[in-house]
Amino acid sequence: MYGKEKEDNDLDTNVDPGFCKWFSTLPPKSPETDGTVRLFARNNGEFYTAHGADALYIAQHVFHTNSVLKYLGAGGRTGGLPSVNLRDSVAKTFLRDALTIKQLKVEIWMPEGTGKKVSKFRLDKEASPGNLQAVEDLLFVDTDVMSAPMVMAIKLASTPAVPGAPKSKSKTVGIAFADSSVRQLGVSDFVDNDLFSNTETLVVQLGVKEALVTTGTASGTTDRDFDLRKLKEVLDRCGVVITERKPSEFTAKNIQEDLTRLLTKPDAVPSATGDASSSIPQLSLPTAPAALTALLTYLNLLADTSNHGAWTIYTHDLGQYMRLDASALRALNLVEGTATRNTTLLGLLNKCKTAQGTRMLGSWLKQPLVNRHEILKRQDLVETFVDDLNARRTLQDDFMKLMPDMHRICKRFQKSVASLEDVVRVYQAVLKLSGLIENLKAVDYKSDRSRDLIQETYLEHFEKHATSLSNYADMVEQTLDLSQLEQHKYVIKPDYDQKLMNIASALKEALEGLDREHKEVGRDLGLELDKKLRLENTQTYGYCFRLTKNDARAINGKRKYIELGTVKAGVHFTTATLKEHATDYQESTERYSRTQSSLVKEVVSIAATYAPVLEALNGVLAHLDVILSFAQVAANAPEAYVKPTIVDMGTGDLILKEARHPCLEVQDDMSFIPNDVEMIKNESEFQIITGPNMGGKSTYIRQVIGVIALMAQTGSFVPCSEAQIPIFDSILCRVGAGDSQLKGISTFMAEMLETATILKSASKDSLIIIDELGRGTSTYDGFGLAWAISEHIASQIHAFCLFATHFHELTALDQELSHVKNLHVVAHVSKADETSKSKERDITLLYKVEPGVCDQSFGIHVAELANFPESVVRLAKRKADELEDFNTDDASNSEADLPPEVTEEGIKIVEEMLKTWASRTSVYPAQLDDGDIVMDDAEMSPEKQVEELRECMKEFAPRIEGNAWVQKLLATL
Repeated sequence: MYGKEKEDNDLDTNVDPGFCKWFSTLPPKSPETDGTVRLFARNNGEFYTAHGADALYIAQHVFHTNSVLKYLGAGGRTGGLPSVNLRDSVAKTFLRDALTIKQLKVEIWMPEGTGKKVSKFRLDKEASPGNLQAVEDLLFVDTDVMSAPMVMAIKLASTPAVPGAPKSKSKTVGIAFADSSVRQLGVSDFVDNDLFSNTETLVVQLGVKEALVTTGTASGTTDRDFDLRKLKEVLDRCGVVITERKPSEFTAKNIQEDLTRLLTKPDAVPSATGDASSSIPQLSLPTAPAALTALLTYLNLLADTSNHGAWTIYTHDLGQYMRLDASALRALNLVEGTATRNTTLLGLLNKCKTAQGTRMLGSWLKQPLVNRHEILKRQDLVETFVDDLNARRTLQDDFMKLMPDMHRICKRFQKSVASLEDVVRVYQAVLKLSGLIENLKAVDYKSDRSRDLIQETYLEHFEKHATSLSNYADMVEQTLDLSQLEQHKYVIKPDYDQKLMNIASALKEALEGLDREHKEVGRDLGLELDKKLRLENTQTYGYCFRLTKNDARAINGKRKYIELGTVKAGVHFTTATLKEHATDYQESTERYSRTQSSLVKEVVSIAATYAPVLEALNGVLAHLDVILSFAQVAANAPEAYVKPTIVDMGTGDLILKEARHPCLEVQDDMSFIPNDVEMIKNESEFQIITGPNMGGKSTYIRQVIGVIALMAQTGSFVPCSEAQIPIFDSILCRVGAGDSQLKGISTFMAEMLETATILKSASKDSLIIIDELGRGTSTYDGFGLAWAISEHIASQIHAFCLFATHFHELTALDQELSHVKNLHVVAHVSKADETSKSKERDITLLYKVEPGVCDQSFGIHVAELANFPESVVRLAKRKADELEDFNTDDASNSEADLPPEVTEEGIKIVEEMLKTWASRTSVYPAQLDDGDIVMDDAEMSPEKQVEELRECMKEFAPRIEGNAWVQKLLATL
């Protein structure tokens, strides 16, 4: 309570009455309206305060009570300024959570001037979910694993019109993005449709956290405003924070000069002609340079001189990776989830030992490959370590586990904020390289290809980097006192500098004096050293002696022993001689630290020159870490994964034997039932799956098949006994849409938006997964849409598609198209127990998928499993029976009321009429020029076929009118 009371008192005394007035002049911002939170540093950062809407937000979301609020200024609780205090640790935790989870923007304000009463502050740091540079060292210094945030700028331009062609709905999109963790810029320029499908794919591939877009016009009615509104909807669906910037920032002015200063020299050598496109190829793109200008302005990269010559740039090609939309990301449960680590694919596959490996794995899952050669390389590397258990364990436990995050250390080097501990961590990693190389050479290779792949992918790079970093190791050994590392002390060698050596001698002398006095007092008091009489260096008193309370009687009445204080652990005391030596030690330590600091800067600046080599090494380490992780997961699964056969895009079939859900099968008390999958191009490429609720349809289509296909294209083994998988250019999903009332989007609208994206962006090489389409509207509308969408995908797109539905009528589509096949999940329905009075049937879900149609959903059975009240279940069954009777009354009762001979006669009449009509429409007479009559087997037009049907009905009219069964049949039609 003391610390909290002290903060409150500091707030009362340090807040000048003018602060409230000054605070009211700030532009209004709040977490709830524009997603911005402001914190004000107090007492040199000892604690922070928040005011107004920010204070209310923090009270609710951090402390979960309004009792922490104080009200400053006149008016008290009714009219004062709501305020709240946060200790330094609480404030930093809140800010990390705000930036990385709640997706808020952050402002940190520092006081202007000094003194007890501060009324004005200046904005010191700004950060957003995609731009953490200003607060990385403040908020993430103790965080070992932090996914790199990505911020992008988007510039829209109209597609050039083609003379005489109709107006196009496509747009030219220029995108620039930055990854500050590796100091890398990227650009992409492409044509997109009116749903911005390619933009959404790029956002998913890169894991973008924040997007810069231009502001709209005041009227909001121009074509650009409509495009911006649609773009924002897409970004919002992907969970991206939207930041609006002035249109004037999206111009390519001075971009050549800025990039030349920013990029490393090999990437930005000015051309002799002064042509921007020849010196920096990315500037030749039509739209992306304007977005790049806005991005550099927002990030203010040029203001930090450590960025000059440190960044690289590349062009991102959408076509080199599988396309995933935000819906697929959620449906396949790739990276989101908080329950346990095995609930997402990232959590399951992440057996990485390094932070950089975890980041690379997340990137691979969002960017599955479409190049078969590269997929096979990854698979062969995984196979090598699956086969050699000992090599895998040694590499993971003895080497990868000890590798630091080089990217973060290099950033600290380049910003001159690194410590000797960072230098030592890199040094220890360098020492491990030789052992790492030897273990890779000792791997039990099954083939020459495996040996060559390891050599090409890892050994060549590790050997090259080890040679380059040998001088780094020599520098560390010559400058640092490595003998102090066991005490976790990171110091420069005393003999490295003469001044340092002199101070070290004084320091050693002071320590020896402390030891002498310790022994002298021990002899005087007759107490055993360290066991009874302890010499301690406390935070409060510095060097002093401590005795237990019982032993403290030995110093009573002796004036040369100066008692300092009593605590639970005993009594602290000192002597005049000890105080003198302690003072000498303290002064020598401070002088050593001051003298060493300049030398530390020198050592860090030398270490910073190795940053390019360390970052290159970091990439190779991350790659090896992910491959080892894939191998560990494949080998240690409940049933071992298999290496899938990958066939070229558009040329193969999807065949999985005993396919399993990779996340479900590792859950406790789970016995997963595998299923076979067979999708043959032009034979069974479109599959409709029906079956009971809770029967496993969703698991089968979106996570067994979708996840397995994605895993294969990342290079991983898959949970099957046998697998052949074609390369897909995209996985598109429509599952589990939810509404967003604040954005005015209903469940059904969200469903239709996702489906529209599928229809516009799918190709014949896509994998489409649709789960329960059409539930958000009436049964008739829903079925009509489901049928139309299914038929369009099956007949026009010809993509592999899995369609789970409760519209059992949809299974009739296999009668229309030969490559549509029906499957169903099996449920065993037992007969009613004849010995009991109950007529209820017991239903067992078997979770097996077999050919054919299931004509029941067993929804009421699921309600029973959910422990619905018995009265509700009984009413539901009664109403369901009534509806079934209502739908069948006309047909069944009418037939039951008619004599059998009337029904049989009616059937004969209809058969004869249809045969007569068929004989006249299959061939019909044609007259030649010479008057001869021949039978022409050309196809009769639909209009003529209808006319013939009418003629047949006229001929059979007397017989039809005389038969009640035929009349009722025609009435139902």
